[in-house]
Amino acid sequence: MENEKSRKMSQSSPMNGRDGTYSYTKNSILQRDGVSAVKDAINETLMKNLDVEKLVCGSTSTRFAVADLGCSVGPNTFYAMESLIETLKQKCHQQGLDSDKLEFQVFFSDQIGNDFNTLFASLPHGQGRNYFAAAVPGSFHGRLFPSSSVHVAYCLFAIHWLSKLPEELLLKDSPAWNVGRIHYAGASDAVVKAYADQFERDMENFLRARAEEIVAGGMIIIVVPGVPDGVVDYDSLYFGFLESLLADMVTEELIEQEQVDLFNIPNVYPCAKDLRRVVERNGCFEIVKMEFGNVVVGGTMEPESFILQTRAIFERSMANHFGNAVVHQLFERAMQLKLDFARLLGSAGIHEIMGQVLAALKRK
Repeated sequence: MENEKSRKMSQSSPMNGRDGTYSYTKNSILQRDGVSAVKDAINETLMKNLDVEKLVCGSTSTRFAVADLGCSVGPNTFYAMESLIETLKQKCHQQGLDSDKLEFQVFFSDQIGNDFNTLFASLPHGQGRNYFAAAVPGSFHGRLFPSSSVHVAYCLFAIHWLSKLPEELLLKDSPAWNVGRIHYAGASDAVVKAYADQFERDMENFLRARAEEIVAGGMIIIVVPGVPDGVVDYDSLYFGFLESLLADMVTEELIEQEQVDLFNIPNVYPCAKDLRRVVERNGCFEIVKMEFGNVVVGGTMEPESFILQTRAIFERSMANHFGNAVVHQLFERAMQLKLDFARLLGSAGIHEIMGQVLAALKRK
């Protein structure tokens, strides 16, 4: 029973579903800003490197398959897919092809527990959608599609989620036992290494699966929150803010210290160099673009908005561990202290910028 509980705690969970106050649907503007910032770079890369005629029109098929890996519940996935397909149509025009003869199939993929009902209930209708839609539940750390069946895979703000926590973080006598912390930000070298090793294993599995599924000449587009090359730690004030609130709850005997020590957010924020190394080791993809950039997010990072976004992203993972009542109280406390949080963000400039890595890979 205890092993099963630990296993469940170590797994990541989907974003908050539905469309209520704490939903990812209502609290994912930050991710929208991120993809908007690289939209032109993505379109330019596809126009330059994707040969639609060779991929589809030279065969007997008229179907062009796009997969959004880690689609969540919208609306960002719809924005991204519509932009992607418009670019593909421009590419057809550039190559003298009739895009009306192509049928676009979009596969929306996420974990089995994702709220696909909300996703498909909000799917654009009629003239607002220029593709056929289907759901593919499952982890992108393994195979999801038949061999050589996907032309473009798109992964927005998703691959930083680990398939599971490193086992070392769940062992009390391990050097990676992460006392009082919920992430590798500010943690010991052993914790940082355990996270980094797990990320490399997961990326190897991700690329191995995509190498089977993507046709020769097809592409993967990845946008992931990250850090500049040479940065190992991730300076995350909001994880530290949550840690301080959990410490208060331990002091008040609302939760046990060991509950906090056992909980760790299963996220890694890579640099471009990290991704490049894993891609080159895999050997199946050509790197056509790999770059880090800071994104100005402006007013979307007001403290209340930031806390709501954090809740939409991490609440289900935290509730699996601490229980719904504890997590609700945690975020209620965060809201009560939002002005203190705002001062923290302001002093660090985190309300203005975020870092992310854009990677474009072409199947050899």
